[in-house]
Amino acid sequence: MGRWEPDGRGRLERAALALYGERGFENTTVAEIAARAGLTERTFFRYFADKREVLFWGAGALRELLVSAVASAPESAAPMDVVVAAFETAAAVLQERRESALQRQVVISANAELRERELIKLALLGAALADALRRRGVPDTAASLTADTGIAIFRAAFEAWVHETEQRAFPQLIRDSFDELKAVTSGASS
Repeated sequence: MGRWEPDGRGRLERAALALYGERGFENTTVAEIAARAGLTERTFFRYFADKREVLFWGAGALRELLVSAVASAPESAAPMDVVVAAFETAAAVLQERRESALQRQVVISANAELRERELIKLALLGAALADALRRRGVPDTAASLTADTGIAIFRAAFEAWVHETEQRAFPQLIRDSFDELKAVTSGASS
């Protein structure tokens, strides 16, 4: 190994995404990821429990960001507006990592186990949002419906963000998806 270089987690993530893209998730080993990053397997395991975690390690930070945004929203704001604003905040952070988000999505889409793990992550985000809404005084059913609707908006916007050629900003896609939902539920056509 060469001399120590900073950003071990980032180097491992970039190496893993590159290898997953080149060889596929299933055909890539932890040893190969560590070697590509110029690190040891032991260092890999300091950052990640396994090679799947390279793709999901940011879920906790995303959850904290969303919950914090809900908690700090004005008390007068409607629950759905609070959730959409929280997702716009998260989307702004993800916008800065667009290229790795796109690479990540390609890997996840190609693997059933990873798609399942992504759905679990989204369900956990929804549960955390619902709990944050309940702490704001939103009744149980309304909190769950609002959180689940927010997840659906996020998923629709994310799909557009990774697949469209216009490359609209992710926060704007969140807002556009919410506006489309409002139009559908009010009976207006978009």
